[in-house]
Amino acid sequence: MHQQQKHRRSRVRWAVGTMAAVIASAAAMIAGPPRADAISTANEGRPAVAAAARTMENLDRAVVAVRSSDTDVLVTWRLLGLDPDDIGFNLYRSTGGAASTKLNAEVLTGATNFVDSTADLTKTNSYRVRPVKGGKEQASSKIFTLSANHAKEPVVRIPLQQGGPIKFTWVGDLDGDGRYDYVVDRQTSPQQIEAYRSDGTLLWRMDMGPNSTDQNNIEGGSSTIDVGHWDGVTVHDLDSDGRAEVAVRIADGVTFGDGETFSYGDDTHQFIAILDGRTGAARATAPVPGDYLADGPMYARFGVGYLDGSTPSLVAYMKNRVGDGGFNLMMTAWKFDGSEVVRQWKWLRGDQNAPDGHNTRIVDVDGDGKDEIAEIGFVLNGDGTLRYSLAPEGVIHGDRFYLAKMDPDRPGLQGYGIQQDNPSGLREYYYDAADGSMIWQHKADGVADVGRGLVGDIDPGHPGMEAWSFSGIYNAPTGKLAESDTSLSPWPALGLWWDGDLTMELLNNHKLEKWNPEAPAASNSLPRLLTTSKFGAVGVGSAGNPTMVGDIMGDWREEAVYADADNDELIVFTTDRPTETRLYTLAHNPAYRNDMTVKGYMQSHEVDYFLGDGMSEPPSPSIVYAPSGS
Repeated sequence: MHQQQKHRRSRVRWAVGTMAAVIASAAAMIAGPPRADAISTANEGRPAVAAAARTMENLDRAVVAVRSSDTDVLVTWRLLGLDPDDIGFNLYRSTGGAASTKLNAEVLTGATNFVDSTADLTKTNSYRVRPVKGGKEQASSKIFTLSANHAKEPVVRIPLQQGGPIKFTWVGDLDGDGRYDYVVDRQTSPQQIEAYRSDGTLLWRMDMGPNSTDQNNIEGGSSTIDVGHWDGVTVHDLDSDGRAEVAVRIADGVTFGDGETFSYGDDTHQFIAILDGRTGAARATAPVPGDYLADGPMYARFGVGYLDGSTPSLVAYMKNRVGDGGFNLMMTAWKFDGSEVVRQWKWLRGDQNAPDGHNTRIVDVDGDGKDEIAEIGFVLNGDGTLRYSLAPEGVIHGDRFYLAKMDPDRPGLQGYGIQQDNPSGLREYYYDAADGSMIWQHKADGVADVGRGLVGDIDPGHPGMEAWSFSGIYNAPTGKLAESDTSLSPWPALGLWWDGDLTMELLNNHKLEKWNPEAPAASNSLPRLLTTSKFGAVGVGSAGNPTMVGDIMGDWREEAVYADADNDELIVFTTDRPTETRLYTLAHNPAYRNDMTVKGYMQSHEVDYFLGDGMSEPPSPSIVYAPSGS
């Protein structure tokens, strides 16, 4: 039986608007032409930002509209990280190319979504918002158009060129217009990388060359990408000029997006390449350190973090195998200044007992504004020195771990990880992310490979997040069972923010599900909100994973990106449910945006504040916007 807790945190008032403001009646609509007031600067109305503020993307409002029923359209848009607290919005609709009509009677000051129940859906409908500051309308957002007789689906479809299967998608503003563009891999032989504008216009294609034909997931070719828990690619604005670059680990024989071929005298030496996001041309290359070259080329996992607190660095986790035995591990950090890519530091594991896993997280674990680099069993400081190892606590290799604000009442962030074949019987563990001190562990007789684990607030009856693998759902702050029957729990795949309340949804092999603590069920019997395969989505691998998850359009809820069966379309699932919760876009949260740059084994992204039932108002992020890159 589910354990009930008498105390429940009340929902904080800042988080909700009124549904009357979200769902306005047709009779209350007011028509009128938009005003032409000039837009204010991005930081207007905010206190001066500290010198250590990090430069992040200058994103637009990302207006998106989907048909949610026979009569309704849900329109959502971004609240930005530096928006003033009192900012509001007016929403406009143009039907069939006619003049725009304002849909809201009062300025929308609550959640950044609106249900339009009066549109003529047999015609095209175009939506845009205008921010309102100090009672004055600002410049319009870009327009999102819903086609006539559009399907009822929570989907935005991005056309692609025909090509091979896609494993990963990355997003970044390649052309500087404030919208996220798309970079995809093609799992062909040789492999390819393609870049597309937000509307599906092909920008360029890169051929990874003959050294990408060996796609063994442990020891493959020197330019092979995206096999196993490896990627070797990421997308970010590395020189903070307002346009994103593509970082790739390359070797002899790759052909860049502008048609230039990279040549070197052998097939083993590898290089870091920074590509122009608009053209695919190499803007800079630098050699990967050759410490372990005698054991062959190294696979790579890339991510981005702000190791100095203000500017981005590329972080590379790289391994190769010593014969048929253990693995060499090297981690490096790189800075791109717009013309050169320079290595900042190198860390070699050597004989240090520092357990790694299948994912990397780059986050500020100690609250000083500067990011650290975390693996499942150790953390490096931003300068490449070892901060701590969890090996003395009995931790070894494992598949998944998370760093998040799991306990709203405990200072800092917490970590949760699972174990693979730990001889001590350790299954899962929960610890302080700043210093690695262990808070609780769960052990069992025998040795087991715990292949999945997840964290998220799924039970509002217990303060903070829950953490679970296959031995029951535990309240993370207390380490106590949140559900007494350990056979009842969700499958620990991916967490996703979708339905608009403050507890997390679950994405599991094409099924978007919801845990109901009042009616607990086995993992194959959870209430279902959505089945992605019904809309043509094809998952990756046996787990049916999306090619990425992240907050890439609309309000703060997350999108899941899949390819279709013909690999000529990205199917972007975006919410069709209204919400009363107002939050700035997760993409302007430093921890979350870093996490969007990492692949490895597909895992959920985390913000650096507690996001869940009873949450407090999150602080404004310490960021400044990059200049407009268009």
